[in-house]
Amino acid sequence: FFLSLKLENKTKGKLPKQVCQVVLDHFEKQYTAELGDTWRSVRDVLISPLCWQYAILLNKFSHCTGLENSLRVEGYHSAFQGGLPYLPAALKCYIRRTPGRFPAQKHQAGKVKEYYLLNAASLLPVLALEVKDGEDVLDLCAAPGGKSVALLQCAFPGNFHCNEYDDLRSRWLEQTIESFIPNPLINLIMFSKLDGRQIGDLKPELYDKV
Repeated sequence: FFLSLKLENKTKGKLPKQVCQVVLDHFEKQYTAELGDTWRSVRDVLISPLCWQYAILLNKFSHCTGLENSLRVEGYHSAFQGGLPYLPAALKCYIRRTPGRFPAQKHQAGKVKEYYLLNAASLLPVLALEVKDGEDVLDLCAAPGGKSVALLQCAFPGNFHCNEYDDLRSRWLEQTIESFIPNPLINLIMFSKLDGRQIGDLKPELYDKV
């Protein structure tokens, strides 16, 4: 009940997002040339909120009792059905079939959030990397930080380098990590604002996974 009330209050009075026709026209020209007839079905997914799969990634560094049960009451279920070749037990993500947005938690300095909202598809590259404890990992374009947070649910890298070239997005990235990862572990993460094309020359063959 309380989760429903929060969601209702969060979304009340907000205008629905509008499709920018100028951008869509540009996409039409660009991706029709690249994808041909496939672009039409891709476009339908991109502009239809009913097709967007919002997910709730639980944060293993925040011990919130009862959150999973509350999500199930709200109609959420595990995003991962069936066996996967790589699926750490600590990676817990929930989705539901009906559209809607879960209320986001505000950033509070020194306090770790309980969950991260993201598109479920964002977890696919994290699972594909199959990161193991002790491996050196580079997140090349890391902002806003969802994949970095998800990766740290899966394993404890030996060195974890989060890079974001843009100043504003880099600050966003650091705030995200601060919101989800406790201090002892944050100290093991290196942040940078490098042009990704330079990292291979600066740190050749340093990383196990990128």
